[in-house]
Amino acid sequence: MPLVDSINIKSKFREYKVAFCSSSSFMDDLLNTPNSFFIIDSNVWNLYSNELLSKLKTKDHLVLAINEERKTLEVVQEVYDEIIKIAPKKNLTIISIGGGIVQDITGFCASTLYRGVNWIYLPTTLLAQADSCIGAKTSLNYKNYKNLIGTFYPPSKVYVYAEFLKTLEAIDFYSGIGEIAKLQIMGGEDDVLKFANFIPNINDRNAGDLLAFIQRSLQIKKSFIEEDEFDTGRRNLLNFGHCFGHAIESATNFDVPHGQAVVLGILLANLVALKRGVLSKIPEEFLRKSLLLPILTINLKSLSFDDRAIIKGMKKDKKRTGDGLALVMVKDGYEMIKDDNISEMEALGALKIFRDFIGIDQNGMD
Repeated sequence: MPLVDSINIKSKFREYKVAFCSSSSFMDDLLNTPNSFFIIDSNVWNLYSNELLSKLKTKDHLVLAINEERKTLEVVQEVYDEIIKIAPKKNLTIISIGGGIVQDITGFCASTLYRGVNWIYLPTTLLAQADSCIGAKTSLNYKNYKNLIGTFYPPSKVYVYAEFLKTLEAIDFYSGIGEIAKLQIMGGEDDVLKFANFIPNINDRNAGDLLAFIQRSLQIKKSFIEEDEFDTGRRNLLNFGHCFGHAIESATNFDVPHGQAVVLGILLANLVALKRGVLSKIPEEFLRKSLLLPILTINLKSLSFDDRAIIKGMKKDKKRTGDGLALVMVKDGYEMIKDDNISEMEALGALKIFRDFIGIDQNGMD
């Protein structure tokens, strides 16, 4: 796969660029941004505050403790308070450094403060670099509803620096791999085969290989978001794996990382598609055995995995428009479809078949 220096993303708000950085010289651009305020994931700060990010100590910044439970309006208010202390002006630029949760919180702040200020994003996780850094969505959780509140508001620029991936915990690395797998499936058979061939060497974390798949993932996503930026039609297909996946996250109190929940969601969606006859046995089995199960690293048997809680979560899916459950599926030929009339029995049936495959019962125990 050819590597490029940058990708341009078209948006109704503004065109923005994803720059792929081979060295840390991009930090000079960030440090020289006038009227800037940095918001940094505390995990990233702990790793890089004495190295790559050391010069930020003299800049206006906020180190933000991050986890899924903090992706809320209350934390957004914390950020507002810190920014207000420096008497910001309309020409403020918020610079976000961290994973997708930092992106959501700071992107939401940027979209609402003064009805919109400039912001720049430096993603530090594989999931953020390969997926969430483009698309302009900001999402917050409300009570136990995932991503219920949000805005559309793209950054003015994104910098992707693959060196951050060397220090990712395995759980976060494989969360990102899950989203890459989703996008490669959406790309079609050639992309699937290339990714399947990469999987045996995945733990090497070869920067060149990862950057190639990051770029390809963003190119695939770009084709969906530029056609349907505000998620009213074709972009809904990017929810592949998320219909079951988000429900699994909620049902397990977010013990399952997002990208791993997406892998589970794809496995389950494929079983529904198989039962409906839109996906044949051979591609379902290939995707399951060669692509998805090899990158599923969570210990399912240690989880409380309640089927009814998952169905309840699927009923809260904000993409649901009918009486049935919403589900994005892949058909033969890697064509994507969205069906808004999936029955509870179909979803429960897929969960049962999946349990039989991996040998766990209703409560996640042998």
